Amino acid sequence: MKKKKQRINYKGFTLLEMLVVLLIISVLILLFVPNLSKHKEGVDKKGNEAIVKIIETQMDLYVMEKNQTPTLEQLLKDEYITQEQFEKYQANKK
Repeated sequence: MKKKKQRINYKGFTLLEMLVVLLIISVLILLFVPNLSKHKEGVDKKGNEAIVKIIETQMDLYVMEKNQTPTLEQLLKDEYITQEQFEKYQANKK
């Protein structure tokens, strides 16, 4: 008598199914990555505008309190602005 071949059912994904999933993920990445870079530029621009506004506001506050126009170094020395704000403002001016 011949032995009947038993087919074992393995649970899991086939190679084809995995390739289809990878293809779908790749297409989604190709669609979203360019959009993210566009948003980053907009966020950077708004951040730079905010830094300029902060510096201008702190200059106005300094003038109101001390009746003289400050330099950026005076604002930094008197702790009206932080070192990080000072550096970002300098970078934006260039």
